[in-house]
Amino acid sequence: MELVTVFRSFSPAEAQLIRSRLDAADIPAEVMNELAALSMDGYSMATGGVLVQVPENYAAEARALIESANNSPESPSDGKAGGLES
Repeated sequence: MELVTVFRSFSPAEAQLIRSRLDAADIPAEVMNELAALSMDGYSMATGGVLVQVPENYAAEARALIESANNSPESPSDGKAGGLES
């Protein structure tokens, strides 16, 4: 089964938060490129960010969950957060 990127961030903590939200909704998720981001400043930029990936058949559901979490009144809107992958 092919994995699809549903979220990208330069923050490993933010990517792990998204992964845990997906796991709580029974959507299997993996965080990719996390070690690169933690090993040296700037590496996450070189690798294209820290990615949250899900199996292709869960992608639409995962994106909807992430979008609803990003649009909730409790979520900060400082413009620095990672982004939903389309």
